[in-house]
Amino acid sequence: MSRVLYTPFSIASGMLAGFVAQKLFELAWRLIGKEEAPEPEHRDVSLVQLGIALAIEGAIFRAVRGFAEHGFRRAYTRFTGTWPGEEEPDRA
Repeated sequence: MSRVLYTPFSIASGMLAGFVAQKLFELAWRLIGKEEAPEPEHRDVSLVQLGIALAIEGAIFRAVRGFAEHGFRRAYTRFTGTWPGEEEPDRA
């Protein structure tokens, strides 16, 4: 039941994280390059530059999404008293 109630929070956190991550990537890329960030659909782009852009974008997106999801889970727990998900990582 907790998972069903948490779903709207999860969707909201994902959308918010995506928006914030995109803005942070655009800001970071402006510090690195003078042009807009290369995209895979651009024809004349260096593979090295594309790889760097994709790696930076992926790292920023993953970090922002992780912090947002954890924050929304903590807020959900404050309101409901239950943690939506596992309490701790599985042991190897």
